[in-house]
Amino acid sequence: MKDKTLLRYLLGAFGLAWPLQVLASYFAIQGSRPLFQGLTLLCMLAPLAAALLAKLPLREMGWGLNMRGKGKWFFAAWLGPALLGTAGAALYYLLFPARLDTSGAYLSAQYGEELYAQLTAQGLSPATLTAVAFAQALSYAPFLNAIPALGEEIGWRGALYPMLKERFGPAKGRLLGGVIWGVWHWPLMLLAGYEYGFGYWGAPVLGLLLFCLFTVGCGTLLDLVYEKTGSIWIPALGHGAVNAFAGVPILLLNPAYADRLTVGPLMIGVIGGAPMLLLALFVLLKKKSTSAS
Repeated sequence: MKDKTLLRYLLGAFGLAWPLQVLASYFAIQGSRPLFQGLTLLCMLAPLAAALLAKLPLREMGWGLNMRGKGKWFFAAWLGPALLGTAGAALYYLLFPARLDTSGAYLSAQYGEELYAQLTAQGLSPATLTAVAFAQALSYAPFLNAIPALGEEIGWRGALYPMLKERFGPAKGRLLGGVIWGVWHWPLMLLAGYEYGFGYWGAPVLGLLLFCLFTVGCGTLLDLVYEKTGSIWIPALGHGAVNAFAGVPILLLNPAYADRLTVGPLMIGVIGGAPMLLLALFVLLKKKSTSAS
């Protein structure tokens, strides 16, 4: 019966999200960014809808916010992604100093030359714009992003991970859960170039595999804070913090290297994500040894 519930959940999560991702990719190709963004946000509700369709006990997922004695886990979810991402980006730029560009070239490409010229004319230097983005990622942005992220966290950490950990054990359950979470994004990656683009070495297979590595690491840490706090709001905050910081390190990237995101500086790259992956590996190994004893 539990395996059938797991299957119903997975069919719902993928069956609802993948058609939306295909449609979102179509609009991305057509250059309609608002529709693309709207549909990708709608996709984040698919795991929640799947949990409802599978009749999973949402009320038992922990809706309180009593953090007495658990404050460190709240701050870990809020600030941890930015700290890990900063460490990864710093490592990347130390190893590849030629790829660091503080002239604002990437910002100009992102905002558009005309808008970027208007911003700089108002005294907003590249350093200021980057600092503002970093400050947002450390302050209010994780809380705003936690709202749409809650749809995924109810489905992944609240519904899927407990079923997998019960079925396969804590460490293997987290590993499998992370892979499933990564594969769930594949249509966007294949059709819209989500995360890595199209022209990188090893495309598209390398990007698909590396993103699953990222989701295994990220999912492990999000599940840890959920396990330690018992509140579904905390992994939602952590998920929101990851999304808030996701694009910050790339603001300092030389645009000539924008097709090499599989390496860094973002957390989806091997080097940019190294601190997060090492911490997740420590958590997985510790959980495995605890379970064995």
